[in-house]
Amino acid sequence: MNLLDVISSLESNDDLHMARLLILLYAFTKKNKKDSIEGLTKLAKLDFLLRYPVYLEKALIAKEKSTKKVEVADHERKSVESSMVRYKYGPWDFRYRRFINLLVGMGLVKIEIKGRTIAICLTDMGLATAEHLVKDRAFEDITRRSQILKTHFNLKGTNLMKFIGSLGTQGVMRKTEEDKIGF
Repeated sequence: MNLLDVISSLESNDDLHMARLLILLYAFTKKNKKDSIEGLTKLAKLDFLLRYPVYLEKALIAKEKSTKKVEVADHERKSVESSMVRYKYGPWDFRYRRFINLLVGMGLVKIEIKGRTIAICLTDMGLATAEHLVKDRAFEDITRRSQILKTHFNLKGTNLMKFIGSLGTQGVMRKTEEDKIGF
């Protein structure tokens, strides 16, 4: 199996994406099981910062917060994805609805409709599963970064979307000369 096959298999591994989302939900709901992440927009923006730690680091810099705990690994900093992330209307992965539906079907999360917003929260089984995941060393970066997101980016979905959008106009998320890849 070559490197491209490995990368492709990881990207298409639903279990890894759902584990990451469970850990993210856990960071936002562990103190009060009634808490939730309100809206797919908020989930998508938080997950964007979690999946691309270089951008989490840049977002913290924009908020004038320490980036020390992000601990971006060298391979993450040099990742092709880190230099190629582009979005028109903000970060989005078309699979979020499928991931959430799978997690609901497994009994790990529940959704509640609050007006026009979907609130996503852990069930008791989801909480137990997430607690198991956060203790696994394989997920320590995701766990630590999820807590950073809870501490510094627990905003309404619209405000988080505007903040991430503003980063481009502040030059924080613009590519440096060395990052440009010739598009």
